[in-house]
Amino acid sequence: MYKENRLTRFERARIIGARSLQISMGAPVLVKLGKSEIDPTEIAVKEFKERTVPMTVIRRAQGQDAITVDISEADLETMLY
Repeated sequence: MYKENRLTRFERARIIGARSLQISMGAPVLVKLGKSEIDPTEIAVKEFKERTVPMTVIRRAQGQDAITVDISEADLETMLY
């Protein structure tokens, strides 16, 4: 089994993709940026690494209780495959 607070690579991709879309549509940026940082995907990755992404992951499996993982508390150092 795995630790419940680790994110899979698919969850990471989904979070970064959703956040980059939000940024490109005009959502406020939650980290300090340099003058050359304008790419929404790079900004979303920076927010993800700094744990400022305002999202949670809810995992549901048949016959089990739902598991909620808050990004600010997730283990970002290791990935599940």
